[in-house]
Amino acid sequence: MSVHVPIFAMFIIAFLIGLGFLAVSVFLGPKRLSKQKLDPFDCGNPPLGTPRIPVSIKYYVVAILFILFDVEAVFLYVWAIVFKELGLFGFIEMLVFILILVGGLAYVWRKGALEWE
Repeated sequence: MSVHVPIFAMFIIAFLIGLGFLAVSVFLGPKRLSKQKLDPFDCGNPPLGTPRIPVSIKYYVVAILFILFDVEAVFLYVWAIVFKELGLFGFIEMLVFILILVGGLAYVWRKGALEWE
C-alpha cells in the first residue's frame, strides 16, 4: 500500500489546487452580468434561434461509434509495436479481436446506424 501513497497524494493535491483556483475566481472575479455575457457563445457568431432545439439521436450514435472504433484502433497500434514478441499466439488473439470488431461494424452497418439523413 505504501507504493500507492504518492499517487493518492498527487490526486489530493491536484484536487485541492483545482478547488483553490475555483475559490479564488469566485471571490476575486468580476460579477458584472449582462445579456451579452449570458448569451450562448459559438465561435464568435451571433446565436441563431434558441439553444434548446432537439438534436437528432443519430448524431450521438455516430459519435459514440466513432469513439468506440477509434479506441480499438489504439489497441491495434500497441499490438503492432510488440507483434514480434507475441508470436503466433498474439497474432491469433488479434485476429479474433479484429473479427469481433468487423462483426460489430457489420452489425451496426446492417442496422443503419451509420446512415445520415
